[in-house]
Amino acid sequence: GKMEDKINKRKEEENDELDALRPRKKFYRCRAHANPYTEHSIDYPITPDQWEEPKKYYPEFFANPSHSDEDKLIRFTDIGCGFGGLLFALSPLFPKKLMLGMEIRPTVCQYVVERVHHKRQECPGEFQNIFAIRSNAMKYLPNYFAKSQLEKMFFCFPDPHFKKKKQRRRIINSSLLSEYAYVLKPGGRLYTITDVEDLHNWMTSHLNSHPLFKKISDEELEKDVCVPHISSASEEAKKVTRNHGQKFVAVYDRILLEQPQ
Repeated sequence: GKMEDKINKRKEEENDELDALRPRKKFYRCRAHANPYTEHSIDYPITPDQWEEPKKYYPEFFANPSHSDEDKLIRFTDIGCGFGGLLFALSPLFPKKLMLGMEIRPTVCQYVVERVHHKRQECPGEFQNIFAIRSNAMKYLPNYFAKSQLEKMFFCFPDPHFKKKKQRRRIINSSLLSEYAYVLKPGGRLYTITDVEDLHNWMTSHLNSHPLFKKISDEELEKDVCVPHISSASEEAKKVTRNHGQKFVAVYDRILLEQPQ
């Protein structure tokens, strides 16, 4: 009857409102990469235990009485998360894991944050475990994460920095790997994917020669539920697919140093 029509009309209006609020990517255009060595004005915590922000990032998750203090620690991080495609794909697969995207480009980060808020409104109870912040992972990771806190780190389609003199800016190098090993728990995983073969070779050679990382077997790779998503979920991954580019994947376990006998 009339009542139903009214309700349906209201629903339609609400959907239109939500639709109007949906963040549109075209308003968040920006450069593909940023120089990690420029002094960007980024607020970062002095130490992880002084970092109060996460409860604002994941308010429903924190308010849930079934979540322990252990649950309320961020466990996955997507370094250079771009438009957040991977976070949205992994969110329902690991509903009890808090995930944080770190992105140096402010407009892109803003887009992800608005999209998270929008999706939470659109799908009540969902996407409560993801967020993104603007930060420089090459400088400040140990300010955010305690030793062995993280279980997974993702490096998807990082800036290739082709020029020889700029290769020090690559997100994977020997000194940074020691930092990643510090925040990743033993048994944790580090994921890399790129469409640039030269960068793939660079990343794997650094990882292979680092004592705290060990490449996982093809069999393990097949079993890992995150691997299909790093190849397909992000904007970058979709772009590579559209351009018929190749994707080079390498995944490593954070291992304990073998004790000398």
